[in-house]
Amino acid sequence: MPMRPCWVEINTQSFEENYRFLKALAGDAELLAVVKSDAYGHSLELCAPAAVRAGAQWLGVTSVEEAVAVRRLCPEARVLVMTGCFPGEAAAAVEHALTPAVWEPWQFDEIESASRAAGVGPASVHLEIDTGMSRQGVSLDELPAILARFQSGSTLRLEGVLTHLYAPDETDGRATDAQMARLEEALEAVAAAGLSAEWLSVGSSAALLNGEAPRISAMAGRWGMKAMIRPGLALYGVAPEFEPNEPPAVAAARVGLKPVLSWKTSVVGVRTVQAGAVVGYNGTFVATEPMRLALLPVGYADGLDRRLGNHFSLLVRGARAPLVGRVSMDLAVLDVTEIDGVEAGDEVVILGSQGAETISALDHASATGTIPWEVFTRIAARVARKLKAES
Repeated sequence: MPMRPCWVEINTQSFEENYRFLKALAGDAELLAVVKSDAYGHSLELCAPAAVRAGAQWLGVTSVEEAVAVRRLCPEARVLVMTGCFPGEAAAAVEHALTPAVWEPWQFDEIESASRAAGVGPASVHLEIDTGMSRQGVSLDELPAILARFQSGSTLRLEGVLTHLYAPDETDGRATDAQMARLEEALEAVAAAGLSAEWLSVGSSAALLNGEAPRISAMAGRWGMKAMIRPGLALYGVAPEFEPNEPPAVAAARVGLKPVLSWKTSVVGVRTVQAGAVVGYNGTFVATEPMRLALLPVGYADGLDRRLGNHFSLLVRGARAPLVGRVSMDLAVLDVTEIDGVEAGDEVVILGSQGAETISALDHASATGTIPWEVFTRIAARVARKLKAES
């Protein structure tokens, strides 16, 4: 049946081109395409196969649940469960040949038990090292005891070592330097335990765009490993913001990356109101003159931030039209007084381009005091994701 006119268009060709652009920056390093959280709200169903078509051998997700969905879509891909197995999930991880991150003893216990019960070969895992983020991962002090779990008799195989850089977008580099030094210590401990791993997985979009790939590859090479970098946001066409100054390479990347997502709706009605008319809940906007208002079937239940009311504009007929009044749960209102001919059925762009104008995820983030990752992922599941038609 016909659907409410509020939808997202996904350009998988742009996604594939972004992957190839980033792979060129990575040099010898492998890229793991991060498609967690429904591909940052872009649709796992559309983006995971696009990553594989572009050349990705590895995909990264949040949970075993997401990983099982990826396995159905991309049966040959390697799938890293980046936040590890939660209790009771190890059997599914083994059944679907997933690769979980591990750092807690109970994770080892569950995966070993599941592997033995399934009667399969060693289960590959990637050991997460806490190099300073204090969120997940084994500390350097606890590392020797964890490494002992990989000794003879274990049904686990140490396939990779990974860490999260917590400030790769800070251009003074001090935090990253300190983390890389701790990672070097961890790799020394791995070697001292008589172990080796195939992959060294470090860094996200910011690290890659900030030129860290050669350093990561060099460290991997010193320990007989292959480098892996895990871009997320940049795959979707957005370069992270850097502080205090943006490196020139990042500015160039902003030109090379292509937006993947456009969020649209349609005008469902236009009315004229007189001076003094109240618009929306609590009268936060009052017309000071006769105005033409366009009603939109989109609201904060769709992910249009309530704080944008009276503080942001959307695109209609190639021009910017201010949001007036409060954004409601399911509806919003535009002031189209200065835009000729707006009528029911006109397409409205919430995020994306129309004519010569563009509204970016960074624009939304700046207006609401958040980050582009949140702008994308808060677009509600009820907003249909559609493959953009080829032009």
